Amino acid sequence: MSPTRPGLPTQNPTSADVIVVGAGLAGLVATAELVDAGKRVLLVDQEPAASLGGQAWWSFGGLFLVDSPEQRRMGVKDSLELARQDWFASAGFDRTEDYWPTRWAEAYLNFAAGEKRAWLRERGVGFFPVVGWAERGGYTALQHGNSVPRFHIVWGTGPAILEPFITRVREGVRAGLVTALHRHQVDELIVEATAGSAPTGAVVGVRGSVLAPSSAGRGQASSREVVGEFELRASAVIVTSGGIGGNHDLVRAQWPARLGAAPAQLLSGVPAHVDGRMLGITEAAGARLINGDRMWHYTEGIVNWDPVWARHGIRILPGPSSLWLDATGTRLPAPLFPGFDTLGTMEYLLKTGYQHSWFILTQKIIEKEFALSGSEQNPDLTGKDLRLLAKRVAPGAPGPVEAFKSKGEDFVVADTLHQLIAGMQQRSPEVRIDAAQVEREVLARDRALDNDFGKDAQITAIRQARHYRGDRLIRVASPHKLLDRAHGPLIAVKLHLLTRKSLGGIETDLSARALGADGHPVPGLYAAGEASGFGGGGVHGYRALEGTFLGGCLFSGRMAGRAVAAAL
Repeated sequence: MSPTRPGLPTQNPTSADVIVVGAGLAGLVATAELVDAGKRVLLVDQEPAASLGGQAWWSFGGLFLVDSPEQRRMGVKDSLELARQDWFASAGFDRTEDYWPTRWAEAYLNFAAGEKRAWLRERGVGFFPVVGWAERGGYTALQHGNSVPRFHIVWGTGPAILEPFITRVREGVRAGLVTALHRHQVDELIVEATAGSAPTGAVVGVRGSVLAPSSAGRGQASSREVVGEFELRASAVIVTSGGIGGNHDLVRAQWPARLGAAPAQLLSGVPAHVDGRMLGITEAAGARLINGDRMWHYTEGIVNWDPVWARHGIRILPGPSSLWLDATGTRLPAPLFPGFDTLGTMEYLLKTGYQHSWFILTQKIIEKEFALSGSEQNPDLTGKDLRLLAKRVAPGAPGPVEAFKSKGEDFVVADTLHQLIAGMQQRSPEVRIDAAQVEREVLARDRALDNDFGKDAQITAIRQARHYRGDRLIRVASPHKLLDRAHGPLIAVKLHLLTRKSLGGIETDLSARALGADGHPVPGLYAAGEASGFGGGGVHGYRALEGTFLGGCLFSGRMAGRAVAAAL
């Protein structure tokens, strides 16, 4: 379900009002804003047209909204004050470099609680009526996590978010305002001294390599064969080139010691072209990079049995009921339950010395609680297929989940616990699983269900989750014993670390102007999207609340486009 690509122009001008580097969501939003303002834009991207929209096309389409009609219909009481409390508790801003990220966070929260939904609705973006509850935290009210459900799934997932902006860019192409230059890889920002410019000069354009045409499909690796050179000039350049999640060497180089040793084995949750090249190029032009050690990766990755790119992993979006064990079979401590604290779980697991973990669950749990991240893994939502969607509340797991269960190398299905543990050991021969400990964990967890009360914090959390209508309806299975054959068979899933997002990047002020080491704007240079840490060089701080990455691209792309249009 690829969104329609913009038609290529018949002429390739070498100058315009603005150059936008990167044709992902932030770049498309910025370009659309510039088209609205009547500005001429050169939209430059190193990938072929098939990958237009970048990572956003692959997304589940989750957006963070505050006090929305969808929340209110589900009985959720939210407010800007509560959202701000959760955001800042999770972000943990504590550096001098957090001056602009803090201000971007305030601005984004006002957007999410204000015009964001109406702005998207005006562009034809609708929402699934059940609001999800991601990153639940499980700590106190003043610590990490969403106090209430805020994860709004776009009806049509990632492609539907992209559609209105691609449509506007195509209109710009037809009007002669936009030139889309695919297979143009920027190697340098052109900096020239101008009267009154900063010590580093002003950014006046880009130089780079024309890459050979490629028939690579969306997300597939394309060649880097150079067949020519180009130079483009403009009054402003907006860098919207994404993060580093496809470049594992760069991820490891920037890996924070607070999360433990950098993992040797990683799955890729993003295509290889998310390589971070433009970050160093932008820094060389005088921009300041901050918070590079802040990043957002997942612990619930599974190997894609039908991969699109190298080391392609899919993230399980889990409900709270699966029993989570480390690589040796010891249960993770509270509140490190599925869906509660992404980075807290990652830190704990890496300090065990192993880089994988296990879910143990039942068929009933997988049917109710397993969702897979990605537009292609959710054909009902992506295709707006009501008949297919109805199957989510019927017996049986969604088709893509069942496909992974039967074809994925990380799944073990068994009738007895002993058979399940043997299958787990077979899939991780390098680590001795303590079978006796696994059995103790499962039996102890099951005994906790003999009463409607008890001390097991995860069981309490499951029961509490079912007080929320959305969880009870489609997300959280009724509590039951894992060894109850009526809910079987038993299932174990081997989980891997999966790269996803950079939380730091190019430092920008609230006009999306890239700032230099002296704190002053680099003339002519702007940044948005993941390249700017979704705003300011790190709007999330240390931790994200989910549904905030696409929203950060929307908001920062809009801010950049409007600021440049106003400045020209």
